[in-house]
Amino acid sequence: MLSTLRERYAARRAEALYCSVDPELYRPVSAPPLWDLGYLGTYSADRQPAVERLLLDVARRAQGRSFVLAGAQYPETCSPPRNVERITHVPPSQHRDFYARQRFTLNVTRKDMLSAGFSPSVRLFEAAACGVPIISDAWPGLTQTFEPGREILLAESTEQVLGYLALPQRERAAIAAFAKQRVLAEHTGAVRAATLESYVHGESVQPRDEPSRAILEQDAC
Repeated sequence: MLSTLRERYAARRAEALYCSVDPELYRPVSAPPLWDLGYLGTYSADRQPAVERLLLDVARRAQGRSFVLAGAQYPETCSPPRNVERITHVPPSQHRDFYARQRFTLNVTRKDMLSAGFSPSVRLFEAAACGVPIISDAWPGLTQTFEPGREILLAESTEQVLGYLALPQRERAAIAAFAKQRVLAEHTGAVRAATLESYVHGESVQPRDEPSRAILEQDAC
């Protein structure tokens, strides 16, 4: 996207300013888990096949585990198995408690964000700040946000998710801790403000004689 702004629209300078999280609002909460795996997201036709594969099919094959699917606009044809709790709406004020009740949380990326790449959802930062380990599909640029295997778990298949759910508590806690540390260091609102100031003052990898006027792109979250 940044190359397009420069090359097609002749932007003198283009920089990315990503989503962020407020660590005062999103932080770990001591609460007994209700669900082994959960997903929070409005229904999207292009995202639903991955939700089926990475959540609903997992639930069908793991009848002894509990799951949650939260979000609006799911059609009546979407019929989760009995071990999947359906919640139609989780207001932002309850996101922290919602994450705290999950042993793992699932991230699934919209088609447009997959195509664009380098488009981390704010849900990733929220969940990580709350100390919940994340299972996600893969997308271009993800490795610049989290380190796979250490800070986030990547999955393409039902079998991979089932394997992650069997991880011992020590490994699950370590992944959550590393992700939280990364988010607090690189993805808070304070960090984004400092980044914006650096752009305004011309502190970037651009040549020093580059014009200082910037076009800032805010990725969709």
